[in-house]
Amino acid sequence: MKAEDLFHLGIVTDDPESAREEFTALFGYEWGPEIGGPLPVTLPAGDRTLDLRCAYSVTEPRIEIVRGIPGTMWEAGGGIHHAGYWSDDVAADAADLSARGFVTEATRTGPDGGMFFAFLRGTTGLRIELVTRAAEQGLQRCWGAGA
Repeated sequence: MKAEDLFHLGIVTDDPESAREEFTALFGYEWGPEIGGPLPVTLPAGDRTLDLRCAYSVTEPRIEIVRGIPGTMWEAGGGIHHAGYWSDDVAADAADLSARGFVTEATRTGPDGGMFFAFLRGTTGLRIELVTRAAEQGLQRCWGAGA
């Protein structure tokens, strides 16, 4: 894991439209489309399918506005929710964070059977999202020209 692999900061809110409008009004942010839908995830309590939806800024530094899901780790709470990093090996990087005291909060298996993403929380409250680098090209379409 390297600092330069940081590709976004995530914010969870119950009103993503207003959050995007506020970032636009204050800082001139532009936004890609809202993406997502029902996704199978593994949580500490077991497997669930959650309606995970978000929009990434086209403007850098990149911000992800996530639609809150009550009763989950994606419940709106104000402030920065997570720092998102590209990972060449999500399982190995998650194991490294676990060895450093981070607790796994959620994972998702990708089409290849490997880990697609993992959310881990440290003892100081820092939450890291690791996303497989294989998803980079697809996600870049969310903030590319004409998004």
